[in-house]
Amino acid sequence: MDYKWKHVVPLTSSEEAIDVSDMIPLGQSWREFKARLKDSNKTGLQEFNERLIRSLSIETGILERIYELDRGTTEALIQRGFLEELIQRDSTNIEPSALVDILHDQEAAVHLVQDLVARASPLTRGTLFDLHAILTKHQETVVAVDQFGNRLEIPLKRGAFKDHPNNPRRPDGSTHEYCPPEHVASEMDNLLAWYGSYETKEPLLVSAWLHHRFTQIHPFQDGNGRVARALVTMVLLRADLLPLVIDRDRRVEYLEALERADAGNLESLIELFSSLEKNAILQALSLDVEAEQRTERTLTSAVIESLVAKFDKRRQVQRQELLCVNPVAERMRKRASQIVRSKLQELLTTAFPFRERPDLFVEEGGPDRGNGHWYKFELTSLNQASKEKKWVNFSEAHYFVKANFRYKDVRLVFVLSFHHIGRELTGVMEGSSFAFIETYDEAEGAGEEDRERVGRTLIPSSVEPFVITWKTSPEVVEPAFLRWLDACIAIALKEWGDRV
Repeated sequence: MDYKWKHVVPLTSSEEAIDVSDMIPLGQSWREFKARLKDSNKTGLQEFNERLIRSLSIETGILERIYELDRGTTEALIQRGFLEELIQRDSTNIEPSALVDILHDQEAAVHLVQDLVARASPLTRGTLFDLHAILTKHQETVVAVDQFGNRLEIPLKRGAFKDHPNNPRRPDGSTHEYCPPEHVASEMDNLLAWYGSYETKEPLLVSAWLHHRFTQIHPFQDGNGRVARALVTMVLLRADLLPLVIDRDRRVEYLEALERADAGNLESLIELFSSLEKNAILQALSLDVEAEQRTERTLTSAVIESLVAKFDKRRQVQRQELLCVNPVAERMRKRASQIVRSKLQELLTTAFPFRERPDLFVEEGGPDRGNGHWYKFELTSLNQASKEKKWVNFSEAHYFVKANFRYKDVRLVFVLSFHHIGRELTGVMEGSSFAFIETYDEAEGAGEEDRERVGRTLIPSSVEPFVITWKTSPEVVEPAFLRWLDACIAIALKEWGDRV
């Protein structure tokens, strides 16, 4: 079905009502943590940001199919910089020298965005032209469509709005119509004016809105996606958040979210941006606050001063404030326990005859229950296996809900965990869930107590974390939490059901 171009519109009331309540206290916690890093580990913060920018610079081109690059080389370039000698010819589909040129262009665009934010410069046509010129510096031509529908290769005008329609034809034969060239200037003027009035609005909402409306216009002959993602980073940096990296693995989700936005539903794009920003902040919270200070001292003095500082911090009011996240976790645990029991009891009541109905066991865990040390190995294993490396702080309180039942030879153990993130106390806790699928020997004549477990599989059952901070209001985030928890339970039940 063809998509017909429409005039762009400002943020609607329904879009402004989309729930991002869980991100607001996390953003506040990150800003406070970042301020401490600037005083004590400025180098560590700078290196983290540089790696994030290099990751963004690589992935934005992969999303556009400008080049391909394997994961191993990607990681090497992120860690060490854009050096041609790190790129093997068989790791990409273009010449390594050409790839490095493009990567430097995309990195330079992010640096321009950083400079604009630092100087508090407004977003103007000139800014957009500069961004586009930098991003397409090493791109000479682009494919266009003339008035007869013929495809032809034309020189790419850098830093200028398009002269030709750029409406892509999809695999099913339909056409996606973007703004006609003659309307681009007026549409962009409207977009820039609206954006300029949104300084006090929630940055995640604004970034998704700006990205989508910009791509609706598609003002340049090519390079629109790259410019749009640079604009997202600009919005977030102005809010003192982190650059947004849309990884290649989420390309399909990203494109589908844009299509839903075209149909009037911006929520999927906002949820994607929220998920990516949340993971970036959780990784940043794992930076060592005092690492730079320690390198400037002798080993003995560093240990002594570190211990003094540690015990001194424990006496500070700030620590008591950050520990206020623990009561939040306790309240969320209680609510989760009720929901998990209700959902699983509903399944067992409706899906099994009374005589075969398994018994359901639900318990809460934490330092107040004497079992807060449970599941540290599993949480560490899952964290090490993920791409988003975070520091799970087991020296602080850990809370969980555990539920289990068994039917015939397959047992489900569902665990919801709330644990602290960061090498020091940050006041931020992550909610995640996982499941054990256990299989038992069903030898004929064996009693329940005689059957041995013959297999155990650990499965993550949360697509992304749910984050709370010491500033989180349980009442405010409860709707988002219940949606997240429902998805976690559904994943665990599906995994169990596939094995029964």
